Amino acid sequence: MYTAKIITHNKHKRIAVAFERNQDLIERFKKLDGAKWSDSLKTWHLPDTEEYRQKFKLPSEKQLSTEAQQQIEKFVKWLRSKRYSESTIKTYTEAIRIFLHFFSEKVLNEIANEDIIVFNNDYILKNKLSASYQNQIVNAVKLFFQTVQNRKLNIEQIHRPKKPKTLPNVLSKEEIKAILEAYRNIKHRAMLSLIYACGLRRSELLNLKPADIDSKRGILLIKQAKGKKDRIAPISEKTVTMLRDYYKAYKPSVWLFEGQNKGEQYSAESLQSVLKQALQKAGIKKPVSLHWLRHSYATHLLESGTDLRFIQELLGHNSSKTTEIYTHVSTKSLQNIKSPFDDL
Repeated sequence: MYTAKIITHNKHKRIAVAFERNQDLIERFKKLDGAKWSDSLKTWHLPDTEEYRQKFKLPSEKQLSTEAQQQIEKFVKWLRSKRYSESTIKTYTEAIRIFLHFFSEKVLNEIANEDIIVFNNDYILKNKLSASYQNQIVNAVKLFFQTVQNRKLNIEQIHRPKKPKTLPNVLSKEEIKAILEAYRNIKHRAMLSLIYACGLRRSELLNLKPADIDSKRGILLIKQAKGKKDRIAPISEKTVTMLRDYYKAYKPSVWLFEGQNKGEQYSAESLQSVLKQALQKAGIKKPVSLHWLRHSYATHLLESGTDLRFIQELLGHNSSKTTEIYTHVSTKSLQNIKSPFDDL
């Protein structure tokens, strides 16, 4: 037996599903598309889709018009033909569904710039949704009307939020060492170590295959990363030795890091759990995420004298401005500045 209900989690509507604590049921649930575990809510949850609403016998949302559904299907086909990633397609179509639901009483041809401003105020701001989510909506709507409706909205009139200027979170080398040495398990240690050693994103680590490690040339090949770009990162002999020990112990068949079943890709949720346990063992109370390891890699490279242009290439950034943010968190120059307080 199970119970299901609609919840709001991280500002998104989800379907929370509670069921008997049974490993077989958990494994079956994990295989559902978009299934996640919430530590804060102590429940499994799924994307709020019409398919899952029917599956778990929840009331259906108000249906979009036939025209709107056809236009969304057309939009998805266009995105796929342009080889957008599945995650981007999912994000954009979900944004369009929410937007068109909001204006369900309007004919598509009647929706104009003023409606986006109304949506920003009466939906985004009213529900206290993030600036990045607001930008996602604007990007999706703009592309939808440009490609499917064949008409351009006046972008200058669309209200885009100012992006907050936040600094990346960086750990000290001592904190990094404590995290990486928290595990005796070679697999868990290897995963966290490789993220820091090569400045990887979470998805980049999980998508690695054994053949992506070129030990003779001392490089790691990162295929089809963000923006569908390949790049390489230097990999040290120390890292290669650690990965050899891991490979001998686990003998992965498809992915470099696999789940409990042979050939099954290691899950993002399990990787996050690995980090969480490492933080507990290391006694670190900061709200560290996996991306902090990537930020720390970039900052520590900068502090050791690596040219910013090389760091940009290693991280796979399109713009040098994205990489320049690490100059604001590097403490190397700041440590040489003497406060006038010290002379009092």
